[in-house]
Amino acid sequence: MSHTAHIRSHRKPRRSASTIAMRTGVAGGVLSTLAVAGASGAAHAAEPVTQTLELPTLTADLAAQVAQSADVTQQAAASYQLQAERDAAAAKAAKQAKADLAEAKKKAADARKKAADAARKEAAQRASRAAERTTLSASSDTGSSTGTGSSTSTGTSTATGSAAAVVSFVQAQVGKAYVSGATGPSAYDCSGLVQAAFKQVGISLPRVSQAQSTAGTQVGLDNLQPGDILYWGGAGSAYHVGVYVGGGMFVGAQNSSTGVVERPLSYDPPSGAVRVL
Repeated sequence: MSHTAHIRSHRKPRRSASTIAMRTGVAGGVLSTLAVAGASGAAHAAEPVTQTLELPTLTADLAAQVAQSADVTQQAAASYQLQAERDAAAAKAAKQAKADLAEAKKKAADARKKAADAARKEAAQRASRAAERTTLSASSDTGSSTGTGSSTSTGTSTATGSAAAVVSFVQAQVGKAYVSGATGPSAYDCSGLVQAAFKQVGISLPRVSQAQSTAGTQVGLDNLQPGDILYWGGAGSAYHVGVYVGGGMFVGAQNSSTGVVERPLSYDPPSGAVRVL
């Protein structure tokens, strides 16, 4: 026996192959478990990160879309309001234009009516003048040939009393304006002048020429006296009146162009005459 056989060797005892293989398998299993767990943990840990990255992006896009939609809605509302205001203004303007047009048409119709009335009156006056000139000439010639004389042809009649007052009044109005419907003192129409003249002597005459032409006794144009009322047209339908002032002259409110004038009977021969004094 060796002298060193009782001394322990400092080397570690050799391990058997089976022991080493077993330990290696255990270690591999542990490592595999750890690897799986790590991978699983890493997978679970990665999901929140993905969600965290996606959610802010989705929220920002949605906010932008909402803001854009709000802007579009606001613009549309403003556009509707502006259109409504324009429509209201257009409707108001159309209403005013319609009213103005109606007023203009009314004024034009009134003007046409007045012009037509004036034209008819002027035509009637011309026709009456033409007819009465012949009658008056025949009457004057007859009076001269018989030697009777008349106030119309000789002009020798002299107004007295109430007739003188009537004549004086109408002659004092010569030069004043003619205004349809006027009865003085600054303007007259034909019947307004006659009515005002006889009012001076306390006689109340009808207002219009038709009635004044039948207010007294009918007299012939060859037998006129100062203060007689002359009329143009038919008795009861006369369209103009005046006052005979003697000397073959009369005073009347003729028209808006001449006003109140004194003219010879030949200027506008009357149709007839009535005497109220």
